[in-house]
Amino acid sequence: MRSLEKIKRGNVDTRRDFLKKSALSLGATSLGGAALGAGGEKQFSPSSSSSLPKKNRQIVWRLQTYATAALAEFVIKPSIDIFNKVAKGQMKIELYTADEIVSTDELFEALKRGEIDAIQSDDDSLNTGVPISVFTGYFPFAFKSAQDVSVLFNEWGLQDIWAEAYGRVNGVNWLGAGAWDPFHLITTKPIHGLDDFRGLRLHTFPTAGKFLSRFGVIREDIKADDVKIALKAQDIHGIACSGITEAYTLGWADIANYFLTNSISGAWCGSYFANSKSWDSLPSHLQELFKLCMTFSHYRRQHWYHAEETRLRAYGKKLQLTTIPDYEWKLIESEGYLFWKEIAKIDPLNAKVIKIFEKYRETVKKAEQT
Repeated sequence: MRSLEKIKRGNVDTRRDFLKKSALSLGATSLGGAALGAGGEKQFSPSSSSSLPKKNRQIVWRLQTYATAALAEFVIKPSIDIFNKVAKGQMKIELYTADEIVSTDELFEALKRGEIDAIQSDDDSLNTGVPISVFTGYFPFAFKSAQDVSVLFNEWGLQDIWAEAYGRVNGVNWLGAGAWDPFHLITTKPIHGLDDFRGLRLHTFPTAGKFLSRFGVIREDIKADDVKIALKAQDIHGIACSGITEAYTLGWADIANYFLTNSISGAWCGSYFANSKSWDSLPSHLQELFKLCMTFSHYRRQHWYHAEETRLRAYGKKLQLTTIPDYEWKLIESEGYLFWKEIAKIDPLNAKVIKIFEKYRETVKKAEQT
């Protein structure tokens, strides 16, 4: 059985060897296609387009998602399949799942260097070095639902702030944000109150982990495909990076026993990024097609997650539901808004985001009272 330290470290050397070899043979816009082999392994073979004149060669992108293979089947692969079909041979996107080329925390730098062409992930896990990244993944109490993410980005100004923040980063184009599932704790021991947080070792996102540490939670950062191993080995007590849908889809519900119904965020928030040279080299119609497929991906995730969250909460048999009483949960909410003020002090753009959150919260509250 592997130790937690080995699980955290993962197969970094193997990935780096892969990168060196693939960079030589493929380049930033590869002409070698990645075929899906038996067992889901990608096998590289020369593209038939390599003998064509340069203007007729197929554009090939490598896109890595933070989602594992089982989850990617639902949250990104359908949109990539549509893109590849509609592109009619002009362009092909090769999809790689969590940590397949590089580990998620190295992904942003790999994108800047052109080792991959695009990313789908929460900014918080990518080590972007951009202060506003703390608001993605699961920022406490900012989004009550997935719809709030869309509204705040498209109607309340977050889109402009993200564009400004990433406009300062050389080599990367931020393409847009969308929402995923809500935040819950899936654990091997029941949680009934604040006392049960103390000493709890959880795999979770950086900012969410920082917030939960105020209540005694210990954050463990584990490779996505190794979470089940860590749970079985009892190296961690649970996961705090999804709703109940992923607990079932990824097999966590086969090992963990409990699902906490309280949630510090009603939706995950994440982005699509592209290498600037790769993006700028695309014809405008392929740029627009990519954006349309992003929009489809955002929409599909929302209805898939909502449907499964509802069904599994109502009829799922693997996890016992527990709840922290309202009077204790209000203490956590109050601490969340203090956390907002601390994050606002980090950077002027962070302060602008918090100001929008506060105004939106006030507006929603007023609307609910009328």
